[in-house]
Amino acid sequence: MPTVKFTKALKRFFPQLKDTRSNGRTLAEVLNEIEACYPGMCSYVLDEQGSLRKHVNIFIDGSIINDRTKLSDPFSENSEIYVIQALSGG
Repeated sequence: MPTVKFTKALKRFFPQLKDTRSNGRTLAEVLNEIEACYPGMCSYVLDEQGSLRKHVNIFIDGSIINDRTKLSDPFSENSEIYVIQALSGG
């Protein structure tokens, strides 16, 4: 089971977030499981078409995903998936 990890910036909006193991076989399935555990998370991470929002990045085992639309990037049973909110400021 891959482990999904979140940055502290996301925990500001979802204070109960913690590292979560997932049974999902695709990134979309993983995110659906996360949504079940943390309602509202997918609407923050994904747009209305199910694509990754511009202010969010996902890394699988240290590499940024390539497919922001279909979320088809592969991962293994032992992968670490990081969901990261982009930060800006000056």
